[in-house]
Amino acid sequence: MPFIKRDKYDFIKDTIIPELRSLRQACVSFNLLHVPGCGGTTLAKHILWSLKNTFRCAVLRDTAEDFTEVARQVVQLLLYEAAECPRKLPVLLMIDDFEELDAVNDLQQCIDAEFVKKDLGSSGPQVILLNCMRTESMEQTEATKDTVFIGNNLSESEQEQFQKKLKEIEKTHKNADTFYGFMIMKKNFSREYIEGIARNTLKNFNFESKPAQIFAALVLLNVYCKGAVLSVSLCEVLLRMQTESSCASQKVEDRFGKFSTFLTRCTVEAKVVYKALRTIHPCVAECCLQEVVTTYSVSRAMILNMLLTDSTFYECTQGRDKLMWDVRNMLVKRCYLEEESRFSPVIHAIAKDTPGAEEMVLHNAAKRFEKDAIVSQLLARYHYLKKKDFMLAKEWARKAKEISPKSSYMSDTCAQVIKHELKHAIVRSKDKDPMTPEKLRDCLKMARSARDAFRETQDIAKREIALRAKVRRDNTPYNIAGCLGEINIAVIILDILEKVPVFSSSNAAQHSIMEQVLSGKIKIQDVGRNDKKQKHAEYYQVLEEFGELICNLKSTMKNLFNFLDAFFVDLGPRYSQRDKQKERTAEELSKCFRRYVDLFCNSDATEFQMSKNLNTMAKIHEGWKFLELHKADTHFGLLDSLSNKTSGGTMEDIVRTYEFNQKTSQMGRTVKTKVNYIYANIVLAAIKPASKCILPYRELLNLLCEVLRECIPHEDSRALHFIAVALLWPGSNPLAVAERFLPAIRSYVSQLRTSFWHEMGSVWHAKKPVVHFYLGKRDGYGRLVSRADVEKFAGAQSGCLGESETWKHGKIQDLLFRAYGMVQRQKIFADTPNPDVKIEVNPVYKSQLCGGEHRRVSFFIGFSMHGPLAFDIKFL
Repeated sequence: MPFIKRDKYDFIKDTIIPELRSLRQACVSFNLLHVPGCGGTTLAKHILWSLKNTFRCAVLRDTAEDFTEVARQVVQLLLYEAAECPRKLPVLLMIDDFEELDAVNDLQQCIDAEFVKKDLGSSGPQVILLNCMRTESMEQTEATKDTVFIGNNLSESEQEQFQKKLKEIEKTHKNADTFYGFMIMKKNFSREYIEGIARNTLKNFNFESKPAQIFAALVLLNVYCKGAVLSVSLCEVLLRMQTESSCASQKVEDRFGKFSTFLTRCTVEAKVVYKALRTIHPCVAECCLQEVVTTYSVSRAMILNMLLTDSTFYECTQGRDKLMWDVRNMLVKRCYLEEESRFSPVIHAIAKDTPGAEEMVLHNAAKRFEKDAIVSQLLARYHYLKKKDFMLAKEWARKAKEISPKSSYMSDTCAQVIKHELKHAIVRSKDKDPMTPEKLRDCLKMARSARDAFRETQDIAKREIALRAKVRRDNTPYNIAGCLGEINIAVIILDILEKVPVFSSSNAAQHSIMEQVLSGKIKIQDVGRNDKKQKHAEYYQVLEEFGELICNLKSTMKNLFNFLDAFFVDLGPRYSQRDKQKERTAEELSKCFRRYVDLFCNSDATEFQMSKNLNTMAKIHEGWKFLELHKADTHFGLLDSLSNKTSGGTMEDIVRTYEFNQKTSQMGRTVKTKVNYIYANIVLAAIKPASKCILPYRELLNLLCEVLRECIPHEDSRALHFIAVALLWPGSNPLAVAERFLPAIRSYVSQLRTSFWHEMGSVWHAKKPVVHFYLGKRDGYGRLVSRADVEKFAGAQSGCLGESETWKHGKIQDLLFRAYGMVQRQKIFADTPNPDVKIEVNPVYKSQLCGGEHRRVSFFIGFSMHGPLAFDIKFL
């Protein structure tokens, strides 16, 4: 019995790999996600060994290597001609220990780019990346087209194999029961079994002894930092083995006594290869740590403080950099999947078990990592969140910013300190306490300081993203914390002003005055002059001091909401993962927007449309408020209605509101309003196709053509040219009205790309333009198939729609129109009814066009704000 064959072995070898080889990309990947210690890496290596005659198999040794160089070597391996194997074999590259899936996708992109550089054509994948990655999640158990999950629960057949293997081992080894790594799996990861061996092995644990201290440090590291090790040389230094002649022939493991059964040697392959120690299994580390903490009262704080303060841990050159990195990561790396993610898991655990001890740990960390901005930032966050010591928090935030002045995250921390100090001051003032002029001045002064700090964060973030774009492996998207922070401050200002007698929320008239002042309709000086009694003169004086802060608050908030909506609607994550940035901020943004509309957009469509008491101007005004309430006053807000489950009834109200305003107001006849009306009809047709409110398609095209003949304001260019390209694109049966604009479509595509770069180019690093519609086969509104409809049939996340496997779905093939064109200069020039007019379309993956210059292709078309994209490209 050479090795234990896991259940997923045959599935990966006989199903996943062959399916991957049927795809059209030059480089493809799949993920082998596994719970630490369940044999995932071993399974991956078995796969490589079994396919050594079908692929040129390799393992990426250094995950920190420059990906451009890795890609060059991978292609070199692919093209290498060996005498014993004259035919070219595809490469199967195993990657182990990447922390983020984005890194795998980055490597894939680099390999694709190398194929493009060398113009290596291929009908199928030439490189397959086997990404073996540890995951803490136990949830995903079902395999997908690109991911297999290995959990810590053996099937019956696997348990039988382990039982047979144990009998083999027992024939040659008397102490087989101490092969804990094997026995843990054989016992099906029984927690009770692991706790038992931890309890027995750690009996009489004495933290005063050096071996116990090193063991405790290693256990803590292995629990909170995956892949953590201590070099053998370091252990020898700590145990003073290098100075004792009697230890010359002794192995370092022997000095750990009974703990040695929980330790194993491993090889760390970095710039210098060295031997190191780690625990035999993550579950063993967890149970040992729990035993040490509960039975022997050795807290996590004690162990971590020892690691931070004992300089001998950092005297050995071998493995020192990795140890420093691991300790730092353990302190600063947060887990965003958990509800409480303000600090790292180890800091949360220390605060829970030994409240208050985390403060000493953090201050010791600041001494150990004196020039580390993130550690200083961590201290600032701790003091403003936990201790409410804002003076100390400001000191640490300032130090973090001094260390990294070009980091938007350090700038944001400075702003966050002021924001939390302001919130604390407001909470500390009981509701029954009046908002005195002095208190109002102090609060508004802090609010202004916080706002300015968040604006500085936004400026730094834009400069930062330009630098980040030059670093190939940095997938950090534009930092929106400055935008979100400024919105938070605006909401706090609303709360402050409602406590001022001038704008009391209990008085409808005064509240209306507040809305007008914040909208810039009236000046605070005019409000003061109209107050005949002048009993609030001191308040007016303070408000005038901060007029710049409050008089345009509505437009400030609106612009920020619009920017973030466009950012999340028109841009998605570069790869197929969920938009974590959007998920983390969605709730906070929604809460702030509700606060905004409560003051500025309180309206009911049915009520104002049916009301006979409102005059026309009032109805128009209420109509605009209603559109703003539903984010239907922007093209990206309307597009978002396709995915945010807006009801058909609400969309009908939106369309009717636009119709009414176009007929009755000058503002309703602007380019922006007409374009939004077009979007509203398209969205309504997608959500409720049978609605009688939908404008007839021919009339919609006539309206579009009418708008295209007008002078187009710069700010409306992107929205107009996107929908013009999508609606006027030549299909199988183009309408006559669309044919007239055929020569102009190339210009519309060019203008669309230019306006996209102008508006989003500075923030779209690590993102990609979202495809909102695909070109369909049907007539009328059916020519535009929404992304949601395609995803529904594909059963995929939006990011997965680049996969060629997706497009084979029969329903999708029936739904979408297949266009034709020719490859030129790594682009596709699509055919039109006019042989002299070709429209440029970019492929999703340039490597798909390698070796295809001047060849004919067919493809599906997707429409993004960066122009049309080609999917499912097939050479003819």
